[in-house]
Amino acid sequence: MKNIYEVTDEFERHLCNYTGSKHVITLDNASNAIFLALYYEKNIAKRITTNTISIPERTYPSVPCEIIHADLKVDFEKVDGKTITGAYNLKGSRVYDSALRFTADMFIPNTHMCISFTGPYKHFKLSKGGAILTDDYDANLWFRRARYSGRRECSYHDDNFDMLGWNFYMMPELAARGILLMNQFYNVDGSKKKNDDLTLPYPNLSKFKVYQKNHE
Repeated sequence: MKNIYEVTDEFERHLCNYTGSKHVITLDNASNAIFLALYYEKNIAKRITTNTISIPERTYPSVPCEIIHADLKVDFEKVDGKTITGAYNLKGSRVYDSALRFTADMFIPNTHMCISFTGPYKHFKLSKGGAILTDDYDANLWFRRARYSGRRECSYHDDNFDMLGWNFYMMPELAARGILLMNQFYNVDGSKKKNDDLTLPYPNLSKFKVYQKNHE
């Protein structure tokens, strides 16, 4: 019988093969994926050289929350219409909100793409979950420990606890279900299916002072 880490690792290998990403780190949701990616870029890799991250004014409300939680400011950019489609860059970083994209070979090199398995509209429907796609080896190692409260992939009785982290890991039951659902993204000849980007309406978040007041 596989242990919980082996189940998660198998699901992540499937996601690597389908998305074209070198590394995949599954998490409990895409919002926490965005937070970890921003935190890593700002505080560990130190590649974020601005205090402000720009995002579309219409997006999922947790996105500006995670930017602020990462101790950054939010700048909202105007968009045409009331919807957004597919993936967009959190400008000022190499992080992408890819909650509305899940398709074959989608990975963009030199980025951290945050995908979502949560919600009835997603191509990949788990009850909850997300992941970071990355080709950065050091970031991959850090994300893996950060999601397990800083632990290595072993029993907490055997760890030496030398890193702080968060309780952001995907439950192994969801990873096991994810493995079973991967077949839907392949044709009978084994080739990968392509999925269209999703388009969803979102409120204009630039109207709400809560996203600005913490940085005045």
